Amino acid sequence: MAVLALDILTTAGILFVVSSGLLIILGVMKLINFAHGAFLTVGGYTAYSVSAAGYSPWLSIPAAAIFGFVGGLVVERLIVRPLYDRPLDAILATWGLGIVIGQLITLGFGRGVQFVPTPLAGTTELLGVDYSAYRLVVAIVAVLLVIAMSALLKLTRFGLNARAVIMDETLARGLGIDSTRVRAWTFGIGAALACAAGALITPLLSVDPNMGLPWLVNSFMLVLISGVSFPSLFVASLILGGAQVVVSTYANPILGGMTIVVIAALVLRINPKGFSRG
Repeated sequence: MAVLALDILTTAGILFVVSSGLLIILGVMKLINFAHGAFLTVGGYTAYSVSAAGYSPWLSIPAAAIFGFVGGLVVERLIVRPLYDRPLDAILATWGLGIVIGQLITLGFGRGVQFVPTPLAGTTELLGVDYSAYRLVVAIVAVLLVIAMSALLKLTRFGLNARAVIMDETLARGLGIDSTRVRAWTFGIGAALACAAGALITPLLSVDPNMGLPWLVNSFMLVLISGVSFPSLFVASLILGGAQVVVSTYANPILGGMTIVVIAALVLRINPKGFSRG
């Protein structure tokens, strides 16, 4: 039972870390970034490249975040910004971008599966059982990310401007807020979070050109039911991730892989606003 509880906690942490970048872009820009899975994959290959070059695996996470932030700014400026007045086209553009990134990765690294060494090997004793030390680190990172992202949106100038843009962009512009800059930084931060998440979770799994696709689907469903709230996203990750672990453990791993999508669809059918307030 202790192992099951830890599996639920760490799975929720992984889901939250993976979904957070998608949430901040949707919340501020009202844009579903379908290139999210591709950015996640880029983060995974960044971790692989850093390790293959002989550097510490811990460096892959900040390296992926920096790479993602710069890449996100470039993508926002060249692809997303010209389509702000055509939101459907912007969504389709991010989908196409994800496909292009996947093909470029395939050209550069091949279709084979790659593995990244775990930065923290071994187990640690918790709740009377030996458990993966690195999975616990990921869970701790998730909790810290909840706090950091909530503080970013509530306690900083950027957060104040972002919330103003979320509530009424026209009014925010009238108050002198540069909404274009807010959108650019938001997309950069979202891409950085996605790449960092890819680097963070890769040691637990493996990396291949399509690794981001299943994470994109689960992230999309979690964000839809959580609203524009990082604490709400964490709760959604805990509940749905916990259900996934339970189904995978006591029923079938294949059914477990479908759990998040099915439950999220049911939640939205009952309450279209999901776990969000109002």
